[in-house]
Amino acid sequence: MIDHLDHLVLTTADEAACIDFYTRVLGMRLESFGAGRSAFVFGAQKINLHVRGREFEPKAHLPVPGALDLCFIASVPLEDFIRHAEACGQRIIEGPVLRTGAAFRIRSVYLRDPDLNLIEVSERAEA
Repeated sequence: MIDHLDHLVLTTADEAACIDFYTRVLGMRLESFGAGRSAFVFGAQKINLHVRGREFEPKAHLPVPGALDLCFIASVPLEDFIRHAEACGQRIIEGPVLRTGAAFRIRSVYLRDPDLNLIEVSERAEA
């Protein structure tokens, strides 16, 4: 009955720091839509942005910054992403490690966004 994920919503406590992380570190494109709404766009997906205390309705029952654990598949080799993230002042907190992805084995590193959400960036692991 479900084909794919269209978007998800991220709640942030610091809009400017969040925008910087998702655009500069992860390379997503910031897009404005609707009446003052923003989203991070990548591939055929997006992450809608809510600022704590100014969420759009309807919203999750308890929207809070720092409650997400997200995994992204990189468009570049993982080593290139690691160098880029470190050049942006980000600390890799774990990895590279092997994990099980939705469709294939992945090789991943973990870092945190400004709201302390856990961000996993991965590449397809060689068989």
